[in-house]
Amino acid sequence: MLSEPRSGRLAAWGNALLAGIVSPDEAALAVVGEDAVHRVEGVPGESAPVGLTLALGRLRGLGVSGLRVALPAPGHPLGLSGPPEFNARALEAEEAVVCQGAALGLVPEVSEAGPEGDVHVEVLWHCLPVREAPPADVPSLGEAERELAEALREATEALMRLDVAGSGPVAEAAIDAYRARATASRGQDVLAPGYPPRAVRVLELAQRVGALVSLATAHGHGGAVSASEMSARALALRPVERTARRAQVAAYNAFVEERGAR
Repeated sequence: MLSEPRSGRLAAWGNALLAGIVSPDEAALAVVGEDAVHRVEGVPGESAPVGLTLALGRLRGLGVSGLRVALPAPGHPLGLSGPPEFNARALEAEEAVVCQGAALGLVPEVSEAGPEGDVHVEVLWHCLPVREAPPADVPSLGEAERELAEALREATEALMRLDVAGSGPVAEAAIDAYRARATASRGQDVLAPGYPPRAVRVLELAQRVGALVSLATAHGHGGAVSASEMSARALALRPVERTARRAQVAAYNAFVEERGAR
């Protein structure tokens, strides 16, 4: 799971732009990040791909008032509402942005170009029709925070009990992530200006949990030597990964949820 999905950056800074908190240039620069270029194809009224600044301006003119994130995985259409064509592309990319106020969504297509050692990343966002319906399985920010803490505690205990963490880095990372609830840094750069502090806190923890799952995956099966131990490890981590994705979506969508509650 990406610690910072491109859909998260687009939604966060796009929301700040739509709310008038940041300028178009600030938003575009933040969304592109370390990539070479981002363009958007399929924007209504545009016959060719356009830059992010123009695309966001066009979407605002079409009535878009907010942007939500979807982070789907096989069997878990998190944040999606259809139609099947959009869901399939979002599932393939493992992320998407869904517009509020217009039946449109954006799915990134990432490509690399250039010689070895000088590779640059280009992103083409596909703007597609979506179904206007409640997104699938998205928790509130408060629910996500509680679920994340509980899932992380259970996974930490399970991994330590199963002793399948090899030399210890996975278990140590799990413990560090769990303790991070109280000691996480308060850096505000994980989200765009205008997001509530609780969303920043939830996203920080969700990213730490995502790092834990990635570390566990990178180390293969750790110390697990039997099929039953491998299965137990996977069962311990699967709900944690799902909960972390749900928490990320809740954090990125908090801007829209908070403004809608006013």
